[in-house]
This record gives sequence, structure tokens and C-alpha cells, in this order.
Amino acid sequence: MTTPAQGNRIPDGALYACDNGKFGKGWPGADAWYDWLTRTVDRYGADRCLWAVAPDVPFDAASTLAESRPWLSKIRELGIPAAFAAQDGCEDDLIPWGEFDVLFLAGSTEWKIGPTAQRLAEEATTRGLKVHMGRVNSRQRLRIAEVYGCDTADGTYLAFGPQQNLPQLLSWLREIHLAPCLFGAPG
Repeated sequence: MTTPAQGNRIPDGALYACDNGKFGKGWPGADAWYDWLTRTVDRYGADRCLWAVAPDVPFDAASTLAESRPWLSKIRELGIPAAFAAQDGCEDDLIPWGEFDVLFLAGSTEWKIGPTAQRLAEEATTRGLKVHMGRVNSRQRLRIAEVYGCDTADGTYLAFGPQQNLPQLLSWLREIHLAPCLFGAPG
């Protein structure tokens, strides 16, 4: 995962996803963000890009819809999948189904792990879309993402103490892939 403010270098052959930096301290403004996104795709290749999330308004579904909608087609024009960030208050009438390729479960922790987010993730999967969950920094949150049917997840857990946290993260992934969920998969 990379954002405009991070300055990450994507390792050769690695897949990557592009966040916009709206959550946190990395939003450079719409035009600078799109220039950065274009340069990133040109540098690392559209074929390696999992998706790019359109500009959003954290924790505000209606404002996110207005902010994101003009950018979704522009992201797709770069030859990469467009992600829409579902936020607190998102319901079907605030989701531009058909205009994006990845549903990004953003918003507050309470909303993201709640029943509406789960229902939207199931709807996205039914529509053949990918689902991503942001801010996944614990085994419990990783399990929730798995139960919701998320294809990808991100978080900063590894960034804060990679030597100590990598073995822990790998054990969570092994556990999730080897141990069945007691509640089964959604749907």
C-alpha cells in the first residue's frame, strides 16, 4: 500500500495498491494526488496495481459519494481498478454500484465491523467485486475481514516493530488459513 506522502518504493515484481492519503496526514489535494497516481502507475505498471481508492471524506458517506464519483472513471482510465471507500452512513443508495471495482471498507471501527459493512461486503462479492478492509491491526480484525469475504486488508501493525510483529502477523495468517471459522463464511 502506498500513499502520496509515504514515498514508498514498490519492490520489483510486487503488487501494490494506492490509497489517497485522506485518512491521516497525506492528502496533497486532488490535482496533486491524481498526478502522483498517474506517475505511480507509469513507474510500476498498471498490471501490478491491485486498485486505487478514489478521494473520500472519512466517516461521511454522503460527502464521500460526491467526492469520489468524478474520480472513479479517471482511475479506470489509467488501466487500474477503482476502489470506492464505504464510510459511516453508507447504504445502497450511497454506493455507486457499477462505477467501481473494489469496495474499500473504511469508516470508523464500529461501522466497519458492523452489520451494514458486512452486508455491503456480501453485496459486493455477489456483484463480482473485490472487497478490501482498511486499518486491520489485530488478529480479531483480520478474522472479521476473512469472515466478511475481504480479498485484501491493510494496517500499520507491521510498520511499528517489524522484527517483533512480523512473526505474530504470520502466525495470525496461518491460523486464519488453517483453522476454520466457527461461524462460517458470510452468505
